[in-house]
Amino acid sequence: MSLRYQINLRILFSSLCILILGGSIAIWQARAAVDKEVESSINLAVKLIAFGFSQVEQNAQPETDWLAQFNTLKETRHLHIQLRQPSGNILKLTPNNTAEQHDNLPPNWFINLLEDGHYQTEHKITAVNGVPLTLIIQANPLDEITEVWEESLAFFGSFFFLTLFTFLTVNLVFNKAIRSTTTIVEALQAIENGHYQQSVPEFAITEYDIIAKAVNHLGHELHITQQENRALTQHSLEIQEDERQRLSQELHDELGQSITAIKVMAVTAAHKKADIKQTTETIVGICDHVMKVVRSMMHQLHPLVLTELGLKATMEDLLNHWSVRNPELALTIDCPDEVDDLEQKITIQVFRVVQECLTNIVRHAQAEQAQIKLIIKNSDSAEKTLWLEVSDDGQGCAADKIKTGFGLLGMRERIKSLGGEFTIQTSPQQGMTIIASIPL
Repeated sequence: MSLRYQINLRILFSSLCILILGGSIAIWQARAAVDKEVESSINLAVKLIAFGFSQVEQNAQPETDWLAQFNTLKETRHLHIQLRQPSGNILKLTPNNTAEQHDNLPPNWFINLLEDGHYQTEHKITAVNGVPLTLIIQANPLDEITEVWEESLAFFGSFFFLTLFTFLTVNLVFNKAIRSTTTIVEALQAIENGHYQQSVPEFAITEYDIIAKAVNHLGHELHITQQENRALTQHSLEIQEDERQRLSQELHDELGQSITAIKVMAVTAAHKKADIKQTTETIVGICDHVMKVVRSMMHQLHPLVLTELGLKATMEDLLNHWSVRNPELALTIDCPDEVDDLEQKITIQVFRVVQECLTNIVRHAQAEQAQIKLIIKNSDSAEKTLWLEVSDDGQGCAADKIKTGFGLLGMRERIKSLGGEFTIQTSPQQGMTIIASIPL
């Protein structure tokens, strides 16, 4: 169900509720008003007739003639006035205007709602000659009901046009909102298809303008990330090719020449006059050199100590390696034995991150001290997190001026591949701290 349909349905339901409630209140008030108007007219007629009877003697005019004239007044058009003598005879007076036809009469159901049938009253009066008479006044509320009907038509007509205006206004607003929503959805679909430079125009509506700016910012960040990933992928391919070329060169230069030398020594040893001892020593020396070269190549490809002794021993060996080469840099490590039980996919990535961090410290930080912390934290939700922190006291830099080189990009991608978070904290002359948290 669309939002437009839901809003229109709610407006219609609210309008019907207001119409029913307002109509009920209007009919109840109209009925009370009709009763009050009729009662007021009857009371006024009684007072006027009583006053008129007191003046009949002075005017020397018969009661019936005066009453007939009174009964034809416009103000008493909805009253039917009669006199009943003590004998029970009804003095028939001239019919009044209640018998006239009315235009635009309300429907019968409306008349039945407002009529209650109690519009006749009797009052005792005394004629000038002392004869007691009964004044019978019967009211016809049709005029009042007609007035109420016309007012009700005006009210409900105004309510209908107001409701219609509300529907039109809401739908006009929704048309504009839906166009804005369609534009945003199209931009998101373009971003989904990889067109990260797709931008959303500004909107006059503040909320949609905020969403548009957020979508544009998302597209910009995705475009930057895409460029970084492409550059990182290209760099990784270049490193891979360089590594293959270097390995191929070492295999050719070192292993190829060594194997050729061993072959020559073996051929020489086949002669009767060959110095077997010297030839054997030469072959052993060449084999030792080949083993050293092979171990060096294996260590560069994957440190065997990481598989054989675990992450802690590997990082300690790495720190000893850097300490020997850089004695002016004090390196410390805080690492529990539990890290040796981590999965291999985690240990190799953590090792490579630490390796890259130390390389950056030696090359760029100009630091005197560097510290590595590796902690396994237990959270309240019974989940464990591996916390890695590498800090130095080097020159640092402003946080907004960090050069996102391939080293930092590579570390960030390694941590993200494990579902972790990677952050950098630094400031000028305050060193740099690299923090990585990896869920276990």
